[in-house]
Amino acid sequence: MGFKNYKEDIKWVCSKCGSRLKEERVRLVYLGGNFEVDLLKCPHCNLVLITEKLAQGKMLEVEKNLEDK
Repeated sequence: MGFKNYKEDIKWVCSKCGSRLKEERVRLVYLGGNFEVDLLKCPHCNLVLITEKLAQGKMLEVEKNLEDK
C-alpha cells in the first residue's frame, strides 16, 4: 500500500482538537538534520502526523548517518 492510497483510505483527525488533518509541506529538524516533506498536519494545532514509513525510512537514515560520524 503506497502513501497515496493510505491517505485516500483513511480520514485522519487530530487527537488534540478533532480537526481533519490536511497535507502540507513541513520542515523537519531531527538530530541536527533538516529536510522538507509533505505530511498530514492539523490546521489548528499544527501537530504533524509522522508515519511509520517516514520514521523507519528517512529519519532512521539521518540517525544512522549521524552515528557514523
